[in-house]
Amino acid sequence: MTALPTPRVTATWADLGSRARAWRLLHAGWAGAQLACLGVIWARVIGRQRDPLLWASVAFVGAEGAALAVGRGDCPMGGVQEAWGDPVPFFELLLPPRAAKAAIPILAGVSLVGMAGVVFRAPGVVLRWPPDGRRARRH
Repeated sequence: MTALPTPRVTATWADLGSRARAWRLLHAGWAGAQLACLGVIWARVIGRQRDPLLWASVAFVGAEGAALAVGRGDCPMGGVQEAWGDPVPFFELLLPPRAAKAAIPILAGVSLVGMAGVVFRAPGVVLRWPPDGRRARRH
């Protein structure tokens, strides 16, 4: 006997109340800021740089990781979100359910590897070409 697929829960913008709409907008902004911080972390790891923006990004992404750990991989605000009338997990607004479920572990892994890079990839001189600092000429 095979299990029946669970129907996909949808809630259009028009179906949402004002709190649920505000939450979606806030959640989208939060997700965008998280991705920007992840980009900062990786740019600094690759460039072997340390600056205040890196540490702020690590703290912000780390706080998100702690929140997801508390929620055991789910947004700890999920219950509040549902109570406000939005039953759709954020990633399912953008991705199919299976991909949305995989997004959190994938982003967590990318975040952890990036933060490990901050710890283990010592700051250093960024190599430039040509080494004497002049611009390379095209022939």
